[in-house]
Amino acid sequence: MNDAITRAEFFRMMTAAAGNVMAHERMLSELDCVSGDGDHGATMVRTFDRVKAAFEIGNSMGIKAALKKAAWDVMSVDGGASSALFGTLLLGMSMVDLREESLTASDCAHLFESGLNAIRKQTPAKPGDKTMVDALAPAVDAFTRAALPGACIQRVFDSAANAARAGAESTANLTARIGRAKFLGEKTRGHCDPGAVSTALFFEGLSQGLLDSRRNTHDA
Repeated sequence: MNDAITRAEFFRMMTAAAGNVMAHERMLSELDCVSGDGDHGATMVRTFDRVKAAFEIGNSMGIKAALKKAAWDVMSVDGGASSALFGTLLLGMSMVDLREESLTASDCAHLFESGLNAIRKQTPAKPGDKTMVDALAPAVDAFTRAALPGACIQRVFDSAANAARAGAESTANLTARIGRAKFLGEKTRGHCDPGAVSTALFFEGLSQGLLDSRRNTHDA
């Protein structure tokens, strides 16, 4: 069985992921009060509102074009490093050559690998530095390991979402080493990094979006 998601499913997944991040605005801002300005939630709302708009169902663009539009729209958000890095993730994803009508698990793995590589070119952050990379890197690794020929694509997305959540939660035990938060030292320990949590919410939204899309199709 060569399980794949359609263009329409991918668009629904992206809008669901955006909605999931936006729905947690207050919690994300509360996390950011520990080491930042307390505006991460508001920034993510502005960021993912642009993502949602780029992937609204009925959009006539292909997957690559929608990813690129979302990336540049996000990069125009006045939100500092967080919005810029999410824009970089999307732009990196848009660089992959792929079929426009369907995506296999392997195709999606290439998308996320390309997005992570793009971020690595923009920041020295690595797992353990208490940033979004602590959630993103394990999610991409889990996705790549699970995306074997014939794999159930829902299970692949579930694996990535679970790895992203575990990575985000692990940041509570870390001391920030990157950005302004590093100057707070041990004060950042005991709280999850808001960027890592946003990343986990993004992957969880993708997974739930795929599940809901297929459940609705089956019920119809």
